[in-house]
Amino acid sequence: MDAVPTPVTDTDLGRRIRAARTARGRTLREIAAAIGVSTATLSLIENGRTGLRVARLAEIADALGLEITDLLTDETPTPKPHPRPVAVGILPEDGDWRRYDPLVLDPVLAAALDEIVEVGYHGATIRSIARRCGSTASALYVRFDGKQQILMTLQELAVAAATDRGAMARADGRTPVERFRFLVEHLALLHTYRRDLAFIGTSELRSLEPENRRRIAGRRTDLQHMVDDEVAAAVRDGVFRPDHPHEASRAVVTMCTAISGWWRPGGQLSPEQVAQLYVGFALDLMRSELR
Repeated sequence: MDAVPTPVTDTDLGRRIRAARTARGRTLREIAAAIGVSTATLSLIENGRTGLRVARLAEIADALGLEITDLLTDETPTPKPHPRPVAVGILPEDGDWRRYDPLVLDPVLAAALDEIVEVGYHGATIRSIARRCGSTASALYVRFDGKQQILMTLQELAVAAATDRGAMARADGRTPVERFRFLVEHLALLHTYRRDLAFIGTSELRSLEPENRRRIAGRRTDLQHMVDDEVAAAVRDGVFRPDHPHEASRAVVTMCTAISGWWRPGGQLSPEQVAQLYVGFALDLMRSELR
């Protein structure tokens, strides 16, 4: 004779929800926000002090990355596979660093990028990002641990576009001056063609948690060092003559990163025209006659 299933009580469900939440390192506040209730209400649920509708249980399971059946059994739940965020167009497939194909971001990342550019990281919420991409907060929490992970993913894409394309540009140069010119051209193209991504790469660096900020800042410093090294080499060769080479190199990179704050598509200058102008500005800063 088959065994009769034991009824699942509210206390059982609450215990399983709490166990699944803590196993994933999620806070009461995060899950409560994902399902649209207060932390006090979720605490009552976890303590078995309030009944659960099937719809609410499904929302909790979704926010935890589980199937609803995982919470109805004492077996160790298996998280649903998380799709890997996708970005197409960060780097050129053919190695041509001047080429910028259309950027195709994962819908969540695209929505987050637009939202953060519009209202800032601290003004954006998981709910507002979800609304922008036609999803739900609970669905986003299945994909990402929270808003910080979304920002970090965008920052990683931004710094990859900056440093990896920068390395390609530098490799094309035959002399320190040519490599310097190409690096400046790359930075100007990046901050026009990838204006929004580059903008938050700079403006929202401060919004990263300390460890994340150290990681991204370290990679951004690598790009600055590329420019510094070519300036130093050109000074040794006698073709650059700035009074303060180190500071002039910093000024060049800062000047280029500021482009994303003013340039707009459809304006008077194309990305290529901006790039050529800024190469000239950079050479003027270096007091070079090689224009």
